[in-house]
Amino acid sequence: MSVLRTTLTAVAGLTFGLQTAATAGGGVTISSYGQRALLIQGGGQSVLINPFRAVGCAAGLAEPRVNANVILASSELADEGAQGVASGRFLVSPGSYRIGGLELEGFSSPHDRLEGRRFGNATIWRWQQGGLSIAHVGATAGPITGADRVLLGNPDVLIIGVGGGSKIYEGPEAASLVKQLNPKRVIPVQYVNGDAPAGCDQGGVQPFLDAMAGTTVQNVGRSISLPGNLGDSTVVTVMQ
Repeated sequence: MSVLRTTLTAVAGLTFGLQTAATAGGGVTISSYGQRALLIQGGGQSVLINPFRAVGCAAGLAEPRVNANVILASSELADEGAQGVASGRFLVSPGSYRIGGLELEGFSSPHDRLEGRRFGNATIWRWQQGGLSIAHVGATAGPITGADRVLLGNPDVLIIGVGGGSKIYEGPEAASLVKQLNPKRVIPVQYVNGDAPAGCDQGGVQPFLDAMAGTTVQNVGRSISLPGNLGDSTVVTVMQ
């Protein structure tokens, strides 16, 4: 009996240690691979968001062929949730997951403005890493319900698609959601720099920035480190 009790105590201690490593403060480092793919490292874990193949609005970009503990995809469309590009535990379906001390929640939202009748549903993600609560609303054009807002809470870091078109928020739509959620740091994704590739209906980031007038905007490179304790005001971080 004492051996069993000792074993259970050791397992419980190991589980607690894993959870503490993932959720403890210390912050995260975020690296951009262009257009929609971000690698978030911190708390002993790495999370890759929306790996893509170089097609559609991602045409001409280098595919993010990296290793990550967890891969979170908005959908299985090739330009925002391609399997086989990166390595790691691939998640695209809504649900509750616990992986390596990370607790991740995914829930559905219409991918288009037609209640999902054209592109189906996308998955919105929420988790904690490096002492920060992170929400990924990267690929949806449908309205966020009151229940969705409760699930999202007031994230420290909000990653949100802003480029417009048939399956991504237009800039003013994204800005409206930002103001509702009141995050401390906003990272816009899913927009194009320069001319859009053939067949891509997305625009640039400027309409979103215009709609966020009065908010501090930081233009950074391809990587940024965020501390585990962010300031109280909202800052928009534009990554290359």
